Amino acid sequence: MQQHLYEPVHDEFRDLCRAFLAREAVPYHDRWEADGIVDREVWRRAGAAGLLGLDIPEEYGGGGQHDFRFNAVLTEEIVAANCSGLGFGLHNDVVAPYLRDLATEEARQRWLPGFCSGDLITAIAMTEPGAGSDLAGIRTTAVRDGDGYVLNGQKTFITNGELADLVVVVAKTDPERGPHGVSLIAVERDTPGFTRGRRLAKVGLRANDTAELFFDDCWVPAANLVGTENHGFYHLMANLPRERLGIAVSAVAAAERLLALTLEYVRSREAFGRPVGSFQHNRFLLAELDTEVTIARTFLNHCVAEFVAGRLTPADAAKVKWWTTELRNRVADRCVQLHGGYGYMLEHPVARSWLDGRVQTIYGGTTEIMKEIIGRDLGL
Repeated sequence: MQQHLYEPVHDEFRDLCRAFLAREAVPYHDRWEADGIVDREVWRRAGAAGLLGLDIPEEYGGGGQHDFRFNAVLTEEIVAANCSGLGFGLHNDVVAPYLRDLATEEARQRWLPGFCSGDLITAIAMTEPGAGSDLAGIRTTAVRDGDGYVLNGQKTFITNGELADLVVVVAKTDPERGPHGVSLIAVERDTPGFTRGRRLAKVGLRANDTAELFFDDCWVPAANLVGTENHGFYHLMANLPRERLGIAVSAVAAAERLLALTLEYVRSREAFGRPVGSFQHNRFLLAELDTEVTIARTFLNHCVAEFVAGRLTPADAAKVKWWTTELRNRVADRCVQLHGGYGYMLEHPVARSWLDGRVQTIYGGTTEIMKEIIGRDLGL
């Protein structure tokens, strides 16, 4: 369907993203998948190309574009290039607002230039072995100690966890207050007491490093507090809609790509003397998927426009996140089936996309949590 979301300037940026990925990522991605991590150099090259810190002010080396549509374009092109190992989305869409809006000016001066150049890779650490979506269940603590904090605890499933030079850690600074005693504290790579565990072996997204993080009497200066002490819960709630919207962008782009690949396949692949797509069951199935993907694109574009206008609600972010990611997985499953044995081969992009996409209904808040948010918004 025709897009009404993007303007010519976004199309120009799309060309830049596409050329960058074709040159700097696509030729190396198979190796990155085998290694379980991308080369740091691709981050620096992305920074030099202007793909990092898109909405960070120009004074820090960023793009100065307060328009999430640029972020969406980059995400869509990463999906189209099948370069799922690049953690640019988490860096640009998730971490950037915390550093830009909540860090002190001194901290912004320290961190943001490297953030934009690709010399400083970021991550955010919320999940723990015993706590995921429930912030009240986290056990990592940050105890005030003079002009700093002493962190103790463990995080897991941290995207960019191995490459990250700066990790925004969710920790309890006032355990008696539950989620209302949570703070965000940035921990730098070489801080004593901060170590990384094993690189986690995932079902998909194999080139995107995911790690365990450990904090053992890790002293961090108070200047690394991101936002206000004990207000971490509110900071997270304010930024989660943007994260969920970014996941939805990826989900819809993947569904569109899977559908296009499958339509091409079923038009050329024959069974019993006729194209596979010409059988009524397959034709009707693809008609249904095309309709649902069109609906998903329409709702997503509406939500992106609402976010750009400052009107996207947490409930609508939850709706677009759960519905598009569930659809994306359903499309992937049907497309694998329509490809037959080829759909099960890792050399085929449909198989790899099937594996990569399964996590989307889990991270950023599970489908069940999204429905809880929507249900509460309905007053239930």
